Formats: sequence, structure tokens, C-alpha cells
Amino acid sequence: MKPIQLISPVDGSVYAERTPLSQDAAIAAAKRAKAAQKAWAARSLEDRIRLVKAGVAKLNDMKDRVVEELAWQMGRPTRFGGEFGGVNARTDYMSEIAAEVMAPTVVEDSGAFQRYIAREALGVVFIVAPWNYPYLTTINTLVPALIAGNTVVLKHASQTMLVGERLAEAFHAAGVPQDVFQNVVLDHATTEYLIANRHFNFVNFTGSVGGGQAMERAAAGTFTPLGLELGGKDPGYVRADANLDAAVDTLMDGALFNAGQCCCGIERIYVHESLYDAFVEKAVAWTNALKLGNPFDAASTLGPMANKRFARVVRDQIAEAIAAGAKPLIDPANFPADDGGAYLAPQVLVNVDHSMRVMMEESFGPVVGIMKVSGDEEAIRLMNDSPYGLTASIWTQDYETAAAIGAQIETGTIFMNRADYLDPALCWTGCKDTGRGGSLSYLGFLSVTRPKSYHLKKV
Repeated sequence: MKPIQLISPVDGSVYAERTPLSQDAAIAAAKRAKAAQKAWAARSLEDRIRLVKAGVAKLNDMKDRVVEELAWQMGRPTRFGGEFGGVNARTDYMSEIAAEVMAPTVVEDSGAFQRYIAREALGVVFIVAPWNYPYLTTINTLVPALIAGNTVVLKHASQTMLVGERLAEAFHAAGVPQDVFQNVVLDHATTEYLIANRHFNFVNFTGSVGGGQAMERAAAGTFTPLGLELGGKDPGYVRADANLDAAVDTLMDGALFNAGQCCCGIERIYVHESLYDAFVEKAVAWTNALKLGNPFDAASTLGPMANKRFARVVRDQIAEAIAAGAKPLIDPANFPADDGGAYLAPQVLVNVDHSMRVMMEESFGPVVGIMKVSGDEEAIRLMNDSPYGLTASIWTQDYETAAAIGAQIETGTIFMNRADYLDPALCWTGCKDTGRGGSLSYLGFLSVTRPKSYHLKKV
């Protein structure tokens, strides 16, 4: 089979190359996962938690290696230290709540009856993970799936294929059996074949809308449950009573961190007319303070996009918007590392509207459009004018106002005075073309288990 190449955005070199499994080898891997599942589920919950946490601890031991590899694979500056804070926090939280969430719900426990609802592992969980936060997005499903008693097959994005290898290396070193957690390299055809032929009991996919549609087509008629997170066009709304400096700092970081390659990154900002001019001025200054450069340079706060073809999409959106009347406020000359390829200067656009792709289609890059609004009604209408619904960020001083506005926004998470953040105690979910299902929180365990009722009678 044709090898899959990982082209590094740092210098355009082939950083890694792997040959995907043949269909027969892939089927054998799925069968091994199925065969190993009952024994894994028969272990105590405490034992499974212990092994999962030990696997994450082993991953932490690889930190220096992991951070360097991440920079080579997808361009994030090494100064940010990888994704270990979120990986550890999510693992710890899901481990802490597992016993309570997985405990049976007892309806009756008497001399005549025992009636209760238990949670049972689904079987084999298939994770198809993305490259932008390659460890975090995997951990979101991997940890609860294993703790709940499922076996896991992981297929990572080709752009970050070494991430799957590191995770498997860490978990196997900690004592998780090799067939319980397998990392595989698959092409699209084999992936679709495995799903269509019911080799998995749950499929979790994070990626594009087109990728999610391919997953649904592959699973059609199989009744295999799917968890799909398919991106977003997340808005920020700055009300007249907002803390301006805090809003600029958080929203611009949410828009441009990781070169804008965040699932819940801020891609459009609506600012009340009374604060608009000041917000724009501060946003431009904030952006111009960034340094685009090689991710191994300690001074770089912005690295290359993960692939030059991703950068091309953003460049095209910016050019189209400018041709349609948008005004760019950032001079690319301020960012000499912009090479026309993967290294892309950030951009702030004003005079934008919803006829422009940059305000309607996912950019997933270092660009943000800012629009002036007259108040809540206009902001709500514009925030909802999107095919996506992942998060929305509202900047105000009042809880009740934020909640009332949030109730009118079609989205999965409402933030007040923060953005681009995952709280493991809250469900990570979306609506509209952002997808279906939910991970993290107690609901994350419900996604990878099924209810099983026990009605036991003495005679």
C-alpha cells in the first residue's frame, strides 16, 4: 500500500512516513480489540482507573519529546509546552467521577426484588482524532472509554500520526494490554470498510463536516452510534458593559492562539458601537505584538499553520473579503516570516459582513472579522446566522444577562468573560453542522456505555 507521509510545516520536509494497514490486517486488529474487551471490562473499575492514570503519567514522562514532536508535526511553538495541563486535568476529573457515574441506579433492594439500572461498556470504541489538539481531543474519549470497560482502536490524523504512537507507547508501558488500546494507521477506504462492517460499537470523530458526513455514510444502516465534532465559527459578543481590556486579551488570544487552529477558536467578533473603535484599536495592537516564526524559537508566539494547503484556504478567504470591501488592519510586512506557504501573518478585518466567506465558513486560521452592533438583538441575530454551533463568548458584567442571551443562541457552550476553554466538568457538545453527541462531564461516560436493566425477583 502507498505510504502516508507527514509533511512538517516547519520546513516542508517529510518528518514521518507510515504504511497503512491492509484490510485484512485492520480487520484482525479490530477482532483482537473485540476479543480483549470482556476481560478488560471484568477488571475492577479501580484497576482500570489506575492503569489509565498510569498511562497518562508515562505520557508526562515523555514531555520533552512530545513537545518537540508536536512542533515538527503541526507547528505549535515549543514555548507553550504541549497539552499536558488539559490532558492531566481531564484525566483526573473523569477518574474522580467514574465510580459515582458508573454506579447502578437502584430502584428497589428488598427481600422480594432487586431492581436497578447498570451502565455497561459498549464494546470496541473507534477514535478518529484530529491534528490541531491531537492529545487533548484523543484523551476526551480515550480516558472515559477505557475506564468504562471498552477497548479502544485509535486512528490519528496523518498530520500528527506520531501522537497515536506516543499514546500507545505510554499506555502499554503502564500496563494497559496491547489489544485493549491499539493505535493503527488506516487509509480512508479501510476506515470506512471497518465502520460499515460493524467492527466498532461506537465511533468518535473530530474533524470537518465532510469527514463527518463520510462517517455517517459508512455507518448507514449499521446502527453504530456516532459522536461527531465537526468544527465551528464561534462568535464573541462584547456588550456595552464589558471589561474592554479583558475582552480584547481573551478574544484575540482565542482567535489567534495555535495559529487560529482551535475547534472553539473565536472566528468572528461583534462589538457594541460604544466600544467598537476602542476594541478595534486595542485588538490591532494586541495582534501586532505577536511574533510569527519557527516554533523552536523561544521568541515565537505564532508558528506556521499545520499545512500550507490550510494556509491557502485562509489566504483565499482574506483576499475575497478585501475584494468585497473588507479592510485589513494588519500589515503583513510586520510579520516577515510569512512565506506564502504554511507561515501566515495574522489578520484583523473590519468592514466585514455575512456575505463574506470569512464570516460564514470555518477559517481555522489566524484571521478574525470584527463587526459593530447596536445591541443584544442584532448581536444575537448575527451570532445565530451560522451553520455551526460549538461555543459563544459573551462579555458583560451580569450573570443573568449572559444566561438570558445564551438561551437565545444556538450553540453547545455559552461562555461569559472567557473563551476557547474546555471545562471537564461540563459537557463538550455542539449543534447544527458542528455535530452530535457529547464528551467530558458525566455525560462523557454515558456516550461510551449503555443502560442495562436488572429486574431480579425471589420466589
